[in-house]
This record gives sequence, structure tokens and C-alpha cells, in this order.
Amino acid sequence: MADRIDGRGAPFRLEEATIAELHAAIRAGRTTCVEIVQGYLARVRAYNGVASALVTADGAPVPEVAGVVRGGAPLRFPTRTVAAADVLPEFERYAGPPIEFGRMEPTASDPSVHQQYGMVVGVPYAGQVNALATLNIRGERSVTCRGDYDRHPDEGPLPPGAPPVCEFFRRLPDALEQAAALDAAHGTEPDLEAMPMYGVVFSFKDAFDAKDMRSTGGADARYDIDVPARDHVLVDQLRRKGAIIFAKAVMTEYNGRSGDPGGRHAPEKILPSVLGYQRSSWGGNPSNPYDTTRSASLGSSSGSALSVSTNMVMASLGEETRASCRGPSNHNAVALILPHKAMLGFDGGAIGSDIYVDRSGVHCRTIADAAKVLDALKDPVAGYYDPRDPFTTVPRSSVLADGYARHAMASGAPGALAGRRLGIIRESMVHPPESRCEEPIVVAAVREIQDVLGDRLGATLVESSDPLWSSDPRVERMTVDFRRALARMVPIFMPELLFRLGPDGKPLFEEFAAAIVPTEFMPGKVFGSGRMQPIDYFIELSEERIAPPRNLDIAVVQQQELAMGFRFHIPQYLKRRAQDWAALGFRESLTDFPALNARSKFWGDDQRSAFRNWEEVTDLRNPHGQRQGVNERIMLRELLRRVDMMVILENRLDALVRLHTPLPPAKIGGAPHPGSNMPGSPRDQNLLGESFNGPNAGLTEVLIPAGYVDTVYDPVFRLSPDGTRYLSALSDHPTRIAAPGLPFSLVFRAEPGREDVLLEIASAYEAASRRRVPPPAFGPL
Repeated sequence: MADRIDGRGAPFRLEEATIAELHAAIRAGRTTCVEIVQGYLARVRAYNGVASALVTADGAPVPEVAGVVRGGAPLRFPTRTVAAADVLPEFERYAGPPIEFGRMEPTASDPSVHQQYGMVVGVPYAGQVNALATLNIRGERSVTCRGDYDRHPDEGPLPPGAPPVCEFFRRLPDALEQAAALDAAHGTEPDLEAMPMYGVVFSFKDAFDAKDMRSTGGADARYDIDVPARDHVLVDQLRRKGAIIFAKAVMTEYNGRSGDPGGRHAPEKILPSVLGYQRSSWGGNPSNPYDTTRSASLGSSSGSALSVSTNMVMASLGEETRASCRGPSNHNAVALILPHKAMLGFDGGAIGSDIYVDRSGVHCRTIADAAKVLDALKDPVAGYYDPRDPFTTVPRSSVLADGYARHAMASGAPGALAGRRLGIIRESMVHPPESRCEEPIVVAAVREIQDVLGDRLGATLVESSDPLWSSDPRVERMTVDFRRALARMVPIFMPELLFRLGPDGKPLFEEFAAAIVPTEFMPGKVFGSGRMQPIDYFIELSEERIAPPRNLDIAVVQQQELAMGFRFHIPQYLKRRAQDWAALGFRESLTDFPALNARSKFWGDDQRSAFRNWEEVTDLRNPHGQRQGVNERIMLRELLRRVDMMVILENRLDALVRLHTPLPPAKIGGAPHPGSNMPGSPRDQNLLGESFNGPNAGLTEVLIPAGYVDTVYDPVFRLSPDGTRYLSALSDHPTRIAAPGLPFSLVFRAEPGREDVLLEIASAYEAASRRRVPPPAFGPL
């Protein structure tokens, strides 16, 4: 693997290599940029195949078909399928809506290649993970200009029938040619001040535009020209800094499938669960490298973190709307820097899901490397500002003037964090007493925080409170915790919150509803049996003269009405993309929702019907009820930022630390956690929900691998008594995981402008704990 022995030192191995080690090896003549790319290509060819099998009604085999060409050969799909009765209990009694069984079908983008549609499960010990959808290799980096239509200019004219744009496109060098040009121009003496990303091989979540690769947001959509005319601003910055633009990572199409705004269209077939799928209709479904029967993540940037974890690239840019950077980092044992909203641009030159919370993140195997990438993304003149993304109009004081990398090199020596005060967000660790699903990770995380951050590094730990949490006598209690902060601030920043209804149509905050008198502003007739005017209740609550509702916490308040911004953003993106091509003399006719729907296929019928409903949305305001998704996002961000700051200031904290999620990655095609997407209390529905605080508040977060668990409790399917639907149920039966187990991460958070302290704390923890373990099944070749 990219070994080179020429008398100038030990061979260079790219597995687990850092940016500093790469640069040292290049300068010592132990490797070249071309050899590095060739090494990553070899790993992609070995490990980047299909890792899921179809679920069919009878388990009968399907004919062998060819997939898209990757790394010089077409994808090969399993012909063996899994019978539905092996996945769904009492299947013979099922009498609900038709299930969307798995099947192989031609894609809309290229009918000569196939992809998996419908229900799938992960293949045990697959030896493949399906992390990268498109490689920047000549002839296979575009469907529009595929094969000989991407012939190198030195190889003569294009074949007859080539689209006119291919003459333009083929003049763009692929990844190997980029590497060769770097070697020829700089040899062993690159200017690392001017090119700090020299020779660093990157993947990008497919949402980011890259002018030399197919860019469709993970979608199987038939564009006239499936590559954009120009790079996303962050891709462009990395090119300028010497990076090699290598691949587009598999992502959940449209950054988490974008939701359904409601309307007259409904799925004709259903899937019992979509949890465990982070799936692209074009690129397929990725698998977890520590257990290939499981999802790579609960989050749409799965391929980005997965490609870093399996050493198919050195670094990757992801994006998250809810937990789409943090989930992949957590479940793949890689480091992440997720800057505050929107220090790094995303909306300009990217296909997003919810522009009010979408933001870019950096995946690397070490936090020092992620910080170096973050520094390299800064333009020497414009800084991090992108005129195409209005959210990048952030205060300049919220960006560190002296950069980020210099703060991510703290020592892990004993006592390195003495004098630092860390607030532990216990809300991230609680779970219903009857559920064992969360126990293994919670127990391990509690021990890790105390042993490493407290006992070894010497930080003072201060914990929040929760009714489901028994306080730790070794840890200081917060004087003002998140519950008290919410009670004081909700009346001022978001009083509408207490008037919300739950999914059952009843008041979400029952104690508030019972305390107030009816008013003309009440939703329905379910409020108002008490004696207080709402305004008087809010005064008493803010002044702490009455107790807040028991469920007023940072998990429950995260729920939001769906915003209609996706209907705005997609046509805006399509029109901008077509306009860029028109300026170069080429025509792109896919410019609106009707054209997108007419020229797309989706792996699930729910997405097809949702997109038909999106097409019919005509107003940015929500069409149903009084709640407005745009307003709620802006109000909630203000509320959560203020709550965080009150907790930090009242308790004299330097930063906050929490568990990303107490749940392990789900089985692909398996039962979801009963509290995550099944009917239940708002608290249960948001069991994963404190992880939403980061994107909703838009605060800088850093994830560091924190350990592994070898025992998990997977939920199971149960058929409803009437046989019409599959429910999810808790299980007490443990599943044993092969060493090292399934990873989990700690999340460190601070306010904008204090990233220097945040990186100091996170890098000290990383150095002291050294929890990253490469996935054993994807080791050196």
C-alpha cells in the first residue's frame, strides 16, 4: 500500500497517516502524490463494493446485473436475497399496506446500469462498505461524459455522438492527473505555506458541487449535464491549497431525504423501517465498518466519515442538517470539527435540505488534521465569507484570527486540563428505565468522562440534572442547569413553545395547559382549565416563582414544524446550475421541480410521493396550522444559544461535553428504536434529540472517538395485534460484537469565538485517551 523504499528511509504507509506524516514522506522522497492516489485507489477497489442484499417476498435469487463502473470495474450485486419472513416476524399474518420489497432496476440516470431499490438488509462480514459513489477517474467520473466521451485530449477527437459539453469536460484532469501535475511542478519541495493541503486526498459528500465529478446530491436524477460548471467554494479553496479532489461520498439523497410537506400524494407501498438506511438512489447503501449488518450512521454524511475511517481518503467534507456529520463521526470512530452556523458556507453551490440549519463539517482521523483543513478552507481575502450563501454573514469576531490548527495540539499529560471547568450534559445520557438499549454506551461514557477528563486530565466536572439521572457524588452540580435556563428564557424568546400540541393532539406541556384560562389564541379546546392568564404564568415562570413543566427540557423543545425552505432551495440551486452552464455556452434543461420529478427515480416510494408533494408547494409559509417552520428555526436558535450561554456563565464553564447518542448503529432494514420514530411521548420521540441541539443552536462542536462497546441490545419488530403494521419493541437479548466493538464519541461544545479553548480541551482528551481503532476488517492490503 503506497510503500516506497528508495534508500531514503522506511516505507510510507498511508493507512492512518496524518497530513504531517504525508508531507514529511513526500519531502523525504518516500512517496509521491501519484503513489498516494494509486494507494487509495487500490483500497477502493478492494473495499468499496456493495454491502447489502435485497429483501424479497420469497427469498428467491435474482439475475446478475451490472452496476456503475467504479475503480475500473462495474459494481457487482448479490444475487442471493433474504426472504421477508426472515426479517419480519409472523409475516404470513401481515395484512397491512403492500411492502416495497427489494428489486434490481435500471437507473434513471443511465438505464444501462442497475441499482438496488426497495427493502435491503446488511450482509454479515461483507468485506465491503460502499463509502464512495463516484471516483474522479477518467471515463467513470460522469454519466454524461462516460467512457470514451471522457477521452484525454491527447488521445484524439471524441467519438461521434458525444455531448458537446464533453469536449469542455475532458480537459479537466482527473485525480491521477492532478497528482502527476503536483509531482511534476513541486517534486519533493512543495511550498506548504501556500499549499497546506498539498497531496491530501479528499472525498466530499455528494451534496457539494465539484466541477470534475458527477454531483447530484445522491439522487438518481437524469441531468443533461450531471457535473456542475463550477466548484463549491470550499472545494475550490481546497484545490487552490494543493488538495487532490478524489471522490464523491455516498450520502442519504438530499441530505436526509428532506421530509414530506404533506399533500395529496401518499406512498403506494411502505417500508417497515427506514432506520439504518443512509441511502442514495444512485450510489446505494453504505455499511458500518465495525459490523457490516449495521448502518454506517444515523446521518446523511455517512460516506464521508466512512471513507476516512476505512482509509480510502485522508479527509472529507460533510454536511449536516440535524446529526448528519456527528452521527457518521460517532459511528465510524473519526474526529470531526463542525464550525458554528454558518462559518463555513454550504448553501452556495450545494444541494441542501434545510438551509436554516445546514452546515459544513470536516472529517479526519485526528482533530489536528481537521483543524488544518479548517484553516485551509479560509480564503486569504474573503475569509470564510461566500457571497452565494447569505448565512456566512457572521460576525468576524466569531472566527479565530490566528487560525485553528495551533490550538488543536494540546498535550494529554496528567493534569493538562487543570483549571478548566467542563459542564456535562446529562440529558444526553438518560433513557427510560425499561430500556436497556442505551445502557452499554451510557455506562462506558460516564466512566470515560470521569476517568480521562476528570481524574487523568484534571478538569473540574460539573453536571446538569434530569429526573431520570441520579447525580454523581463525585461531580459538582450546576447551580443553573438547562431546565432552569429554559424556564427563565422561554417566556422571553419563544413563548409559543408552551402552546404546542403533541402528536396525539393534546397539549405537549400538560401542566401549563392546566394552569391557564382559555384565550382566543388557544389551539383547539384542549387548553385552559386553570385560573392564570398566560402572560401571568410566563412572568411567574421566568421569575422562578412556579415550577416549570416537568418535560420542559432540551430534548423536548427541539421539535419543529417542517419548514418549506426545501421547495425554495432546490429550484434556486437548479436554476443557478443551469445559469452557470449557460454562461459557458451549454444548456441544462433540468431547472425546476416538475423536471426533477419527471427525470428521477427513488429507492423508496415514500420519497417519490414526498417529492410530488414538494412540487406542489407554492408558499414558503406552512400551509397547515399556525406554526411556521422558518420562524421556529430562527427563534429556537436564539433560545438555545442563550440557554447554553446562561448555563456556561452561571457555572463559570469553559466548555460543555456530552454523549452524541446512547444508541448503537441500527441494523440495516431492522427495527428502529421504539422512541425514535414510533408513536410515543415527545420525550421518547426525541430520545436521540439532544444531539439536535448543535445544529438547531448552530454552535461549534467537536467530536472525538471515546471508546467501544461489545454488547448491544437491538430492538425487534413485533406485528400489531390486528396484523396491519409492524411495531418496534425493546429487547433484553444482548448481541455480542466482535472486537473492538461498536464505537461511540464524546462531543465538546463552546460558544462562537472560543474554539481555541474548545480545541485545546478536545485535543487533550484525544491525546490522553487514544480511542481511535481502525476497523480490523479493512486493514492494510
